[in-house]
Amino acid sequence: MAERWRSRVGWLILKIKVANPQWDPHRAPLGPDPARGRPIQLGAVSVLVATCIAIAGCQQEIPATAGPKKADPASPVARAVRVVPAAETMVARTVTATGTLAADEQVALGTKVVGRLAEISVDLGSMVRKDQPVARIDTKDYQYRLDQATAALKQARVRLGLPAAGDDDQVDLAQTAVVRQAKAQLDQAQLSRDRMARLWDQQLVARAELDAAVSALQVADSRYQDALEEVQNRQGMLLQRRSEVELVRQQLADTVILSPIDGAVVERQASVGEYLAAGAPVVTLVRLHPLRLRLSVPEREATDLRRGQPVRVIVDGDSAVYAGTVARLSPAIAEQNRTLAIEAEVPNTASRLRPGSFARAEVVVQAGERIVTVPATALVTFAGVEKVLTVKDGKSEELRVTTGRRIGDRIEIVSGVQAGQPVVDPAGNLTGGQPVTVEK
Repeated sequence: MAERWRSRVGWLILKIKVANPQWDPHRAPLGPDPARGRPIQLGAVSVLVATCIAIAGCQQEIPATAGPKKADPASPVARAVRVVPAAETMVARTVTATGTLAADEQVALGTKVVGRLAEISVDLGSMVRKDQPVARIDTKDYQYRLDQATAALKQARVRLGLPAAGDDDQVDLAQTAVVRQAKAQLDQAQLSRDRMARLWDQQLVARAELDAAVSALQVADSRYQDALEEVQNRQGMLLQRRSEVELVRQQLADTVILSPIDGAVVERQASVGEYLAAGAPVVTLVRLHPLRLRLSVPEREATDLRRGQPVRVIVDGDSAVYAGTVARLSPAIAEQNRTLAIEAEVPNTASRLRPGSFARAEVVVQAGERIVTVPATALVTFAGVEKVLTVKDGKSEELRVTTGRRIGDRIEIVSGVQAGQPVVDPAGNLTGGQPVTVEK
């Protein structure tokens, strides 16, 4: 290689001397050529000289295998981590299920009487109390009927000898005018028969006169019985008129539609001015407190369910946990899906829960159970594999685990970690095998 570079240098010197025959590389500097009267091109000469110098510097033999020497990488810095022990916690054993919140009662409130709707005071979402007026039917027709029935009642009272106005309908039959008149006639006929009987005994009257007196007595007695029946009939008519008055009064009262429950309006089904038949719906109400939570529990988990067991309820979009109680259990398992239908009562005094909401519930079937938990930040999940990290011999070590329930900010560890075993918290992006130091 050195010989090749020497030949190239010689060729370059020869080329310079051809351009400037008077130039001596050992003594004469580059400058103007006095014989030809023109300077040598200093730029080209300078490049050639620089090239020669570089080539000369490369004349030293370099081994073919020589190369740049790589620096050794620096030793990795140990990462400071914090470790906490896996804790043993007492928690309740639960059965988890999903279901729907339903209203304890839902009422399609309609009219009891026919008529034109004159007023409606509620709309969608209105809160109502029990016996609160919700709507009203026009009352004119019923007021006229009440006046008519009241007049008929007064007439019936007068026919029985009672004052026209009053609420006491008790009548002494013997004191009515009809009965007194019939009784007087009966008494007169009785006296006549007795007189004729004495005269007949004395042979002072004919037999025909005695027979006439007996017949008159029988007629008077029949009239008296008829008078009693007439008064009783009038008493019945009085009671009928009284019932008619009460019926019309009730119909008049029913023109005001009252809420039968405490709740809220979920649908309005009629408008002011609409003529409604009896039973036509006006609004639909639901009771908001308490609510019914309807759940379907798998057959294998249904054996421990009992009435009165506490229930923890969570609904979507609400971080709060609501308490309830198992109230009803179906007596049979559904054959279609092998589940047991149960209902829990959930208090809703603040009306934060709404009927129809999807809910997740945990039924507490056992008061206390020991489980191992770690902070949720200590758990690492990658490609569906759950693991935690611990420290062993100054390096991080991965432990594959199986998790269970989430309890607040902690995770249940079903297997993989024992109670008291230290785990790195938070795990962050730490991986197994990295040098670590434990913070005190």
